[in-house]
Amino acid sequence: MATMDKPESDFSTLPDPGEGVFTAPLKRPAHVGEDWLEPAQRDYSSEDDAIWRDLFVRQMEILPGRACSAFMQGLDKLDLGKGGVPEFGRLSEDLGRLTGWSVVPVPMLIPDHVFFWHLANRRFPAGNFIRTRETFDYIQEPDVFHDVFGHVPLLTDPIFADYMQAYGRAGWKAMRYNRLKALGALYWYTVEFGLIQEAEGLRIYGAGILSGPREAVFALEGQSPNRIMLNVDRVMRTDYVIDDLQPTYFVIESFADLYRQTVERDFDRLYRNLGPGFTYANAAVIDVDYVLHRGTQEYHLRGGRGSAAEPA
Repeated sequence: MATMDKPESDFSTLPDPGEGVFTAPLKRPAHVGEDWLEPAQRDYSSEDDAIWRDLFVRQMEILPGRACSAFMQGLDKLDLGKGGVPEFGRLSEDLGRLTGWSVVPVPMLIPDHVFFWHLANRRFPAGNFIRTRETFDYIQEPDVFHDVFGHVPLLTDPIFADYMQAYGRAGWKAMRYNRLKALGALYWYTVEFGLIQEAEGLRIYGAGILSGPREAVFALEGQSPNRIMLNVDRVMRTDYVIDDLQPTYFVIESFADLYRQTVERDFDRLYRNLGPGFTYANAAVIDVDYVLHRGTQEYHLRGGRGSAAEPA
């Protein structure tokens, strides 16, 4: 069976990106080592805890009937609505019993190769800070609410948990071929902004949608965005939007389908045929697409977030 990476790779040590491999130029804070881990989770104030609770309540007014069943079950298993910011040690104990994962604190966005290494070893890096009241509605850098509320509940699902580890291990191969942008597109359109087909209809599993109020409605009910069944090769050739609602969402049949499409793909052959840039625009619909909904793209044609356009 072809896999996302060679079985002989040693995932116990940090990978070396090597010269010529593009990674984001992030400056490591002096108080963390090469693993970028904070010495401990910070002590959150009563106001921080109140912000978590208010964010949680707001999302729970929106997500029932929109979030996928595995996410809602994960919230219950981890009891994330209890108190304020969850304690990572308790989360790690619960996840460890369920799927062997843990949650570890990091100060900020971390380099790709460090992120891959933690995922490859079933550690999920979570931001060791929370947004303020002033950034309550939108924060560009992922905070503890996005990371823990948005991502961690799905790590209670065994198949999705295995997918996340396989994704981390795939980073070694992407670095060898200098195709981190392509692998990043796969993460963006699945883990961050993915939709799943369930018996009751389309549901959300992407953390970027689950952790914010506007996109949860827009992604499922808006007429503007495309909704297209996932094709891994196509997605890894597709550009994406970082700071606005997505023009296109990709849909999986199940987590088993997502795992199969990626873990069984011959990525050596794929990377040899990929160019260094993206082939398709983020709003494109192409002839190989299985289109569930062809969007009007009205929101983005009106100028998107920068023009204060309303989601449509």
